[in-house]
Amino acid sequence: MSLDGYRIVVTGAGSGIGLRIAEVVRDAGADVLVSDVSEQALAPATAAGLAGVVADSSDEAQVAHLMKQVQEQLGGLDVLVNNAGIAGPTGPVEELDSDAWRRTFDVNIHGQFYAVKHALPLLRRSQDPSIVNLSSAAGRLGMSGRTPYSASKWAVVGFTKSLAVELGDEGIRVNAICPGAVDGPRIRGVIDAKAEMLGRPVEEITDLYLNQSSLRRFVTVDDVAALVLFVSGPGGRMISGQALAVDGNTEKLY
Repeated sequence: MSLDGYRIVVTGAGSGIGLRIAEVVRDAGADVLVSDVSEQALAPATAAGLAGVVADSSDEAQVAHLMKQVQEQLGGLDVLVNNAGIAGPTGPVEELDSDAWRRTFDVNIHGQFYAVKHALPLLRRSQDPSIVNLSSAAGRLGMSGRTPYSASKWAVVGFTKSLAVELGDEGIRVNAICPGAVDGPRIRGVIDAKAEMLGRPVEEITDLYLNQSSLRRFVTVDDVAALVLFVSGPGGRMISGQALAVDGNTEKLY
């Protein structure tokens, strides 16, 4: 699955899923630029030898600047990977902080809109353009205590499917990736918050999360990056408008 000659930008790629995606597509031959909210957030990506630009995905002016840097540093764009996202608050809906709710949407869906809006002029000049939006298993299933995150990730799927129709005549493919619980600091924080909300042991909530999927294990960043690699390149040339699950067959979220 070679991506030789492809130019790719990955948002929110200073660490975690985004960093691994950037590393995998780079190792497949792509020229890659990554972004994250601060120099500190970008540090792991920089240490991994990736070129980075500071850009808060919830700020349209910063996203517009990022796409100018894409043109200057990569000379164009073939694949936009909208990975930037936050977990948002956990708790009963009537107790959620309104600013935290808005911030979740500002990053998880408004940021994707800004990126697509400002990347389209570059993608339209590509020979094989595509957009990959990171959603979640929570973007197709309900999730108690996680309403802002789940609602924002459902919005990503609707955005993706609508864009696929809107941009299909131009040959621009648009897909969403819906990971299950991805092992790492973010899911561990969510589990801790959920345990506190329910007044139950962390170990018990961890077991619930593991048992969400038929395979009874957490998704890894490599699992997600492998799917992004496939849909971004020639192998995914007829895949568009899809919400692709990489979740070990998750049927219920806790």
